[in-house]
Amino acid sequence: MKITAIKTLRLTEFGNLLWVFVETDDGITGVGETFIGPQAVEAFIHETAVPILVGEDPTRIEYLCRKLQGYVGFRGAGAEMRGISAIDIALWDILGKETGLPICTLLGGRTRETVRTYNTCAGYRYIRSNRGQQTGNWGLGEKTGPYEDLDAFLNSPAELAHSLLEQGITAMKIWPLDPYAEASGGKYISAADLKKGLQPFAKIREAVGDKMDIMLECHSLWDLPTAVQIARAAEEFDVYWIEDPTRMDSLQTIADFKRQTGLRVTASETLAGSWGFRDLIDASGVDVVMPDLGWVGGLTEARKVATLAETHHLPIAPHDCVGPIVFTASTHLSVSATNALIQESVRAFYTGWYTEVATALPVVENGFVRPPDGPGLGMELLPDICSRKDAIVRKSTLGDV
Repeated sequence: MKITAIKTLRLTEFGNLLWVFVETDDGITGVGETFIGPQAVEAFIHETAVPILVGEDPTRIEYLCRKLQGYVGFRGAGAEMRGISAIDIALWDILGKETGLPICTLLGGRTRETVRTYNTCAGYRYIRSNRGQQTGNWGLGEKTGPYEDLDAFLNSPAELAHSLLEQGITAMKIWPLDPYAEASGGKYISAADLKKGLQPFAKIREAVGDKMDIMLECHSLWDLPTAVQIARAAEEFDVYWIEDPTRMDSLQTIADFKRQTGLRVTASETLAGSWGFRDLIDASGVDVVMPDLGWVGGLTEARKVATLAETHHLPIAPHDCVGPIVFTASTHLSVSATNALIQESVRAFYTGWYTEVATALPVVENGFVRPPDGPGLGMELLPDICSRKDAIVRKSTLGDV
Protein backbone atom coordinates (compact mmCIF):
# COMPACT_ATOMS: atom_id res chain seq x y z
CA MET A 1 0.00 0.00 0.00
CA LYS A 2 1.33 3.43 -1.00
CA ILE A 3 0.18 7.00 -0.47
CA THR A 4 -1.00 8.43 -3.79
CA ALA A 5 -2.44 11.83 -2.89
CA ILE A 6 -3.09 14.33 -0.10
CA LYS A 7 -6.25 16.41 -0.12
CA THR A 8 -7.07 19.30 2.18
CA LEU A 9 -10.45 20.80 2.92
CA ARG A 10 -11.47 24.11 4.44
CA LEU A 11 -15.06 25.20 4.96
CA THR A 12 -15.80 28.90 5.17
CA GLU A 13 -18.42 28.23 7.84
CA PHE A 14 -15.79 26.71 10.12
CA GLY A 15 -12.93 29.07 9.38
CA ASN A 16 -10.55 27.74 12.04
CA LEU A 17 -10.47 24.11 10.87
CA LEU A 18 -8.46 22.20 8.31
CA TRP A 19 -9.27 18.62 7.34
CA VAL A 20 -6.69 16.38 5.67
CA PHE A 21 -7.36 13.28 3.58
CA VAL A 22 -4.50 10.86 2.94
CA GLU A 23 -5.36 8.66 -0.08
CA THR A 24 -3.77 5.31 -0.95
CA ASP A 25 -3.52 3.06 -3.98
CA ASP A 26 -5.75 0.37 -2.48
CA GLY A 27 -8.66 2.74 -1.95
CA ILE A 28 -8.24 3.38 1.77
CA THR A 29 -8.36 7.03 2.80
CA GLY A 30 -7.50 8.31 6.25
CA VAL A 31 -8.79 11.59 7.61
CA GLY A 32 -7.19 14.03 10.06
CA GLU A 33 -7.86 17.48 11.46
CA THR A 34 -6.20 20.50 12.98
CA PHE A 35 -7.17 23.94 14.17
CA ILE A 36 -6.15 27.62 13.78
CA GLY A 37 -4.35 29.13 10.80
CA PRO A 38 -5.75 26.58 8.32
CA GLN A 39 -4.39 28.32 5.22
CA ALA A 40 -0.86 28.31 6.62
CA VAL A 41 -1.16 24.64 7.52
CA GLU A 42 -2.58 23.87 4.09
CA ALA A 43 0.44 25.53 2.47
CA PHE A 44 2.86 23.49 4.59
CA ILE A 45 1.11 20.24 3.69
CA HIS A 46 1.10 20.78 -0.07
CA GLU A 47 4.53 22.40 -0.28
CA THR A 48 6.50 20.35 2.23
CA ALA A 49 4.59 17.26 3.36
CA VAL A 50 3.36 15.95 0.00
CA PRO A 51 6.85 15.34 -1.50
CA ILE A 52 7.77 13.38 1.65
CA LEU A 53 4.57 11.33 1.84
CA VAL A 54 3.51 10.46 -1.69
CA GLY A 55 4.80 7.04 -2.69
CA GLU A 56 5.45 5.97 0.91
CA ASP A 57 3.84 3.17 2.93
CA PRO A 58 1.27 4.91 5.18
CA THR A 59 1.62 2.30 7.92
CA ARG A 60 5.18 3.51 8.68
CA ILE A 61 3.71 6.18 10.91
CA GLU A 62 6.62 6.83 13.24
CA TYR A 63 9.08 6.98 10.36
CA LEU A 64 6.96 9.34 8.28
CA CYS A 65 6.11 11.72 11.10
CA ARG A 66 9.77 11.96 12.12
CA LYS A 67 10.67 12.82 8.51
CA LEU A 68 7.90 15.43 8.41
CA GLN A 69 9.31 17.18 11.47
CA GLY A 70 12.31 18.03 9.33
CA TYR A 71 14.71 20.83 10.12
CA VAL A 72 12.34 23.53 11.44
CA GLY A 73 8.92 23.68 13.05
CA PHE A 74 9.27 20.73 15.41
CA ARG A 75 9.68 22.63 18.69
CA GLY A 76 6.41 24.58 18.80
CA ALA A 77 2.79 24.17 17.79
CA GLY A 78 3.15 26.24 14.61
CA ALA A 79 1.83 25.47 11.16
CA GLU A 80 4.29 22.63 10.60
CA MET A 81 3.37 20.72 13.75
CA ARG A 82 -0.33 21.33 13.28
CA GLY A 83 -0.07 19.91 9.76
CA ILE A 84 1.90 16.91 11.02
CA SER A 85 -0.75 16.36 13.71
CA ALA A 86 -3.54 16.15 11.15
CA ILE A 87 -1.52 13.88 8.89
CA ASP A 88 -0.58 11.62 11.80
CA ILE A 89 -4.22 11.13 12.80
CA ALA A 90 -5.04 10.27 9.18
CA LEU A 91 -2.23 7.69 9.08
CA TRP A 92 -3.54 6.00 12.22
CA ASP A 93 -6.99 5.99 10.62
CA ILE A 94 -5.53 4.22 7.58
CA LEU A 95 -3.75 1.66 9.76
CA GLY A 96 -6.99 0.91 11.57
CA LYS A 97 -8.93 0.50 8.34
CA GLU A 98 -6.19 -1.72 6.85
CA THR A 99 -6.17 -4.02 9.89
CA GLY A 100 -9.90 -3.79 10.62
CA LEU A 101 -9.16 -2.57 14.15
CA PRO A 102 -10.15 0.59 16.04
CA ILE A 103 -7.34 2.97 16.93
CA CYS A 104 -7.75 2.31 20.66
CA THR A 105 -6.90 -1.35 20.00
CA LEU A 106 -3.84 -0.38 17.95
CA LEU A 107 -2.68 1.81 20.85
CA GLY A 108 -2.53 -1.28 23.07
CA GLY A 109 -6.18 -1.98 23.71
CA ARG A 110 -8.80 -0.49 25.96
CA THR A 111 -7.98 -0.09 29.62
CA ARG A 112 -11.63 0.86 30.16
CA GLU A 113 -14.77 0.92 28.06
CA THR A 114 -15.58 4.56 28.77
CA VAL A 115 -13.89 7.56 30.35
CA ARG A 116 -15.37 10.37 32.39
CA THR A 117 -16.05 13.55 30.41
CA TYR A 118 -16.45 17.18 31.37
CA ASN A 119 -18.34 19.85 29.50
CA THR A 120 -16.44 22.83 28.20
CA CYS A 121 -19.14 25.46 28.34
CA ALA A 122 -18.88 26.90 24.83
CA GLY A 123 -21.78 27.87 22.58
CA TYR A 124 -22.54 26.69 19.08
CA ARG A 125 -20.59 29.47 17.35
CA TYR A 126 -17.65 29.67 19.74
CA ILE A 127 -14.33 30.58 18.00
CA ARG A 128 -15.44 29.50 14.54
CA SER A 129 -13.35 32.25 12.94
CA ASN A 130 -9.63 32.99 13.15
CA ARG A 131 -10.01 35.85 15.61
CA GLY A 132 -8.79 33.72 18.50
CA GLN A 133 -10.05 33.62 22.07
CA GLN A 134 -11.15 37.23 22.42
CA THR A 135 -14.67 37.93 23.58
CA GLY A 136 -15.70 39.14 20.13
CA ASN A 137 -15.27 35.57 18.92
CA TRP A 138 -17.44 33.93 21.58
CA GLY A 139 -20.64 33.94 19.53
CA LEU A 140 -22.68 35.54 22.30
CA GLY A 141 -26.16 36.65 21.34
CA GLU A 142 -26.40 34.15 18.46
CA LYS A 143 -28.68 31.56 20.08
CA THR A 144 -29.05 28.56 17.77
CA GLY A 145 -29.87 25.69 20.12
CA PRO A 146 -30.56 24.56 23.70
CA TYR A 147 -26.92 24.45 24.83
CA GLU A 148 -25.68 28.03 24.66
CA ASP A 149 -23.47 27.17 27.59
CA LEU A 150 -21.08 30.13 27.33
CA ASP A 151 -23.93 32.59 27.72
CA ALA A 152 -25.28 30.36 30.48
CA PHE A 153 -22.13 30.30 32.61
CA LEU A 154 -22.01 34.10 32.42
CA ASN A 155 -25.70 34.76 33.09
CA SER A 156 -27.35 31.66 34.56
CA PRO A 157 -24.62 29.41 35.97
CA ALA A 158 -26.83 27.66 38.52
CA GLU A 159 -29.31 26.59 35.85
CA LEU A 160 -26.42 25.43 33.66
CA ALA A 161 -25.01 23.27 36.44
CA HIS A 162 -28.41 21.67 37.03
CA SER A 163 -28.80 21.01 33.30
CA LEU A 164 -25.45 19.24 33.13
CA LEU A 165 -26.14 17.16 36.24
CA GLU A 166 -29.43 16.04 34.74
CA GLN A 167 -27.37 14.53 31.89
CA GLY A 168 -24.98 12.86 34.34
CA ILE A 169 -22.17 15.33 33.60
CA THR A 170 -20.45 16.18 36.88
CA ALA A 171 -17.63 18.45 35.68
CA MET A 172 -17.62 21.71 33.72
CA LYS A 173 -15.07 24.27 32.52
CA ILE A 174 -15.68 28.02 32.35
CA TRP A 175 -13.65 31.20 31.69
CA PRO A 176 -15.50 34.18 33.19
CA LEU A 177 -12.34 36.21 33.81
CA ASP A 178 -11.23 36.51 30.17
CA PRO A 179 -12.93 39.90 29.58
CA TYR A 180 -10.90 41.42 32.42
CA ALA A 181 -7.68 40.05 30.95
CA GLU A 182 -8.64 41.50 27.59
CA ALA A 183 -9.23 44.91 29.18
CA SER A 184 -5.88 45.07 30.99
CA GLY A 185 -3.63 42.96 28.79
CA GLY A 186 -3.59 40.37 31.57
CA LYS A 187 -1.71 42.69 33.92
CA TYR A 188 -4.39 43.77 36.36
CA ILE A 189 -7.76 42.86 37.80
CA SER A 190 -9.35 44.90 40.55
CA ALA A 191 -10.65 43.26 43.72
CA ALA A 192 -14.20 44.21 42.73
CA ASP A 193 -13.86 42.75 39.23
CA LEU A 194 -12.25 39.60 40.55
CA LYS A 195 -15.14 39.08 42.95
CA LYS A 196 -17.62 39.75 40.17
CA GLY A 197 -15.78 37.47 37.75
CA LEU A 198 -15.81 34.59 40.21
CA GLN A 199 -19.55 34.90 40.86
CA PRO A 200 -20.37 31.96 38.54
CA PHE A 201 -18.34 29.71 40.84
CA ALA A 202 -20.15 31.05 43.90
CA LYS A 203 -23.57 30.57 42.30
CA ILE A 204 -22.79 27.05 41.14
CA ARG A 205 -21.56 26.07 44.59
CA GLU A 206 -24.65 27.61 46.19
CA ALA A 207 -26.93 25.76 43.77
CA VAL A 208 -25.41 22.27 43.62
CA GLY A 209 -22.76 22.18 46.33
CA ASP A 210 -19.94 19.75 45.68
CA LYS A 211 -21.87 17.70 43.12
CA MET A 212 -20.10 19.57 40.32
CA ASP A 213 -16.35 19.81 39.65
CA ILE A 214 -15.60 23.25 38.18
CA MET A 215 -12.49 24.02 36.11
CA LEU A 216 -11.18 27.57 35.65
CA GLU A 217 -9.79 28.17 32.15
CA CYS A 218 -7.42 31.13 31.84
CA HIS A 219 -6.33 30.79 28.17
CA SER A 220 -2.76 31.83 29.07
CA LEU A 221 -3.92 35.43 29.36
CA TRP A 222 -2.41 36.58 32.68
CA ASP A 223 0.98 37.62 33.95
CA LEU A 224 2.38 35.75 36.93
CA PRO A 225 1.39 38.07 39.83
CA THR A 226 -2.17 38.47 38.59
CA ALA A 227 -2.55 34.75 37.92
CA VAL A 228 -1.49 34.05 41.51
CA GLN A 229 -3.98 36.66 42.76
CA ILE A 230 -6.75 34.96 40.80
CA ALA A 231 -5.81 31.47 41.96
CA ARG A 232 -5.78 32.46 45.62
CA ALA A 233 -9.19 34.10 45.29
CA ALA A 234 -10.59 31.02 43.53
CA GLU A 235 -9.41 28.56 46.18
CA GLU A 236 -12.49 29.12 48.34
CA PHE A 237 -14.68 27.60 45.60
CA ASP A 238 -12.75 24.31 45.55
CA VAL A 239 -11.85 24.75 41.89
CA TYR A 240 -11.03 21.36 40.35
CA TRP A 241 -8.14 22.82 38.36
CA ILE A 242 -6.83 26.09 36.97
CA GLU A 243 -5.79 25.76 33.34
CA ASP A 244 -3.07 27.65 31.46
CA PRO A 245 -2.90 30.62 33.86
CA THR A 246 0.13 32.13 32.08
CA ARG A 247 1.67 31.83 28.62
CA MET A 248 3.48 28.58 27.97
CA ASP A 249 6.56 30.33 26.58
CA SER A 250 8.26 30.13 29.99
CA LEU A 251 7.81 26.80 31.74
CA GLN A 252 9.71 28.12 34.73
CA THR A 253 6.94 30.70 35.15
CA ILE A 254 4.22 28.06 35.32
CA ALA A 255 6.33 26.20 37.87
CA ASP A 256 6.66 29.41 39.92
CA PHE A 257 2.89 29.81 39.70
CA LYS A 258 2.26 26.26 40.87
CA ARG A 259 4.39 26.77 43.95
CA GLN A 260 2.31 29.80 44.96
CA THR A 261 -1.17 28.30 44.76
CA GLY A 262 -3.10 25.48 46.34
CA LEU A 263 -4.99 24.75 43.14
CA ARG A 264 -4.32 21.83 40.83
CA VAL A 265 -2.59 23.17 37.69
CA THR A 266 -3.40 21.87 34.20
CA ALA A 267 -1.36 22.60 31.04
CA SER A 268 -1.17 22.81 28.09
CA GLU A 269 -2.99 22.43 24.81
CA THR A 270 -0.52 24.82 23.17
CA LEU A 271 2.58 22.71 23.73
CA ALA A 272 3.91 20.50 20.94
CA GLY A 273 5.81 17.25 20.99
CA SER A 274 6.68 14.95 23.84
CA TRP A 275 9.82 17.05 24.42
CA GLY A 276 7.71 20.11 25.21
CA PHE A 277 5.83 18.16 27.85
CA ARG A 278 9.07 16.67 29.14
CA ASP A 279 10.29 20.19 29.88
CA LEU A 280 6.97 21.07 31.54
CA ILE A 281 7.06 18.00 33.76
CA ASP A 282 10.76 18.42 34.55
CA ALA A 283 9.99 21.96 35.71
CA SER A 284 7.40 20.56 38.16
CA GLY A 285 4.91 22.93 36.58
CA VAL A 286 1.83 20.77 36.21
CA ASP A 287 -0.53 18.40 38.03
CA VAL A 288 -2.65 17.35 35.02
CA VAL A 289 -1.09 17.01 31.56
CA MET A 290 -3.27 18.28 28.71
CA PRO A 291 -2.13 17.55 25.13
CA ASP A 292 -4.23 18.60 22.16
CA LEU A 293 -4.00 15.91 19.48
CA GLY A 294 -4.42 18.48 16.71
CA TRP A 295 -1.34 20.43 17.85
CA VAL A 296 0.93 18.10 19.83
CA GLY A 297 1.90 15.91 16.87
CA GLY A 298 -1.16 13.71 16.59
CA LEU A 299 -1.67 10.35 18.24
CA THR A 300 1.99 9.41 17.85
CA GLU A 301 3.23 12.21 20.10
CA ALA A 302 0.17 12.18 22.37
CA ARG A 303 0.70 8.54 23.36
CA LYS A 304 4.34 9.39 24.18
CA VAL A 305 3.12 12.28 26.33
CA ALA A 306 0.74 9.91 28.12
CA THR A 307 3.56 7.46 28.82
CA LEU A 308 5.89 10.23 29.94
CA ALA A 309 3.24 11.58 32.31
CA GLU A 310 2.58 8.09 33.66
CA THR A 311 6.25 7.64 34.58
CA HIS A 312 5.87 10.73 36.78
CA HIS A 313 2.55 9.50 38.25
CA LEU A 314 0.65 12.27 36.50
CA PRO A 315 -2.72 11.97 34.77
CA ILE A 316 -3.57 13.19 31.28
CA ALA A 317 -6.74 14.99 30.22
CA PRO A 318 -6.74 15.36 26.40
CA HIS A 319 -7.89 18.75 25.21
CA ASP A 320 -10.74 19.12 22.77
CA CYS A 321 -12.57 22.23 21.76
CA VAL A 322 -11.76 21.73 18.10
CA GLY A 323 -13.62 19.47 15.68
CA PRO A 324 -15.12 15.98 15.44
CA ILE A 325 -11.96 14.18 14.34
CA VAL A 326 -9.72 15.44 17.14
CA PHE A 327 -12.56 14.67 19.57
CA THR A 328 -12.81 11.13 18.23
CA ALA A 329 -9.05 10.51 18.19
CA SER A 330 -8.84 11.86 21.74
CA THR A 331 -11.45 9.41 23.02
CA HIS A 332 -9.49 6.54 21.47
CA LEU A 333 -6.42 7.70 23.40
CA SER A 334 -8.40 8.25 26.60
CA VAL A 335 -9.91 4.76 26.73
CA SER A 336 -6.52 3.18 26.03
CA ALA A 337 -4.21 5.25 28.26
CA THR A 338 -4.02 3.92 31.80
CA ASN A 339 -3.53 7.41 33.23
CA ALA A 340 -6.36 9.24 31.42
CA LEU A 341 -8.22 11.20 34.07
CA ILE A 342 -11.03 12.81 32.08
CA GLN A 343 -11.86 13.71 28.48
CA GLU A 344 -12.94 17.17 27.40
CA SER A 345 -16.09 17.52 25.30
CA VAL A 346 -18.45 20.30 24.23
CA ARG A 347 -22.12 19.34 24.18
CA ALA A 348 -22.99 22.32 21.98
CA PHE A 349 -20.58 20.81 19.43
CA TYR A 350 -21.31 17.08 19.60
CA THR A 351 -25.06 17.63 19.59
CA GLY A 352 -24.75 20.52 17.12
CA TRP A 353 -22.41 21.26 14.25
CA TYR A 354 -20.35 18.05 14.55
CA THR A 355 -23.45 16.23 13.33
CA GLU A 356 -23.49 18.44 10.23
CA VAL A 357 -20.06 17.24 9.03
CA ALA A 358 -19.44 13.73 10.42
CA THR A 359 -21.00 10.30 9.91
CA ALA A 360 -20.48 9.15 13.52
CA LEU A 361 -19.23 10.57 16.81
CA PRO A 362 -18.05 9.42 20.22
CA VAL A 363 -20.97 8.38 22.39
CA VAL A 364 -21.58 10.52 25.48
CA GLU A 365 -23.82 8.90 28.07
CA ASN A 366 -24.37 9.72 31.74
CA GLY A 367 -21.17 11.73 32.03
CA PHE A 368 -18.92 9.22 30.26
CA VAL A 369 -17.72 8.96 26.66
CA ARG A 370 -16.49 6.17 24.40
CA PRO A 371 -15.21 6.21 20.81
CA PRO A 372 -17.48 5.14 17.97
CA ASP A 373 -17.36 1.53 16.84
CA GLY A 374 -15.54 0.49 13.70
CA PRO A 375 -12.00 0.33 12.32
CA GLY A 376 -9.67 3.31 12.51
CA LEU A 377 -11.38 6.34 13.92
CA GLY A 378 -14.78 4.67 13.42
CA MET A 379 -16.11 7.73 11.62
CA GLU A 380 -15.80 9.72 8.40
CA LEU A 381 -16.62 13.18 7.22
CA LEU A 382 -19.86 13.22 5.28
CA PRO A 383 -19.43 11.93 1.69
CA ASP A 384 -20.61 15.14 0.05
CA ILE A 385 -18.69 17.53 2.31
CA CYS A 386 -16.18 18.49 -0.39
CA SER A 387 -19.09 19.51 -2.63
CA ARG A 388 -20.42 22.14 -0.24
CA LYS A 389 -20.63 25.65 -1.67
CA ASP A 390 -18.23 26.94 0.99
CA ALA A 391 -15.68 24.14 0.45
CA ILE A 392 -12.11 25.02 -0.51
CA VAL A 393 -10.42 21.83 -1.69
CA ARG A 394 -6.82 21.34 -2.75
CA LYS A 395 -5.33 18.04 -3.87
CA SER A 396 -1.73 17.05 -4.61
CA THR A 397 -0.94 13.76 -6.35
CA LEU A 398 2.02 11.85 -7.72
CA GLY A 399 2.13 14.15 -10.74
CA ASP A 400 2.58 17.18 -8.48
CA VAL A 401 5.68 15.84 -6.73
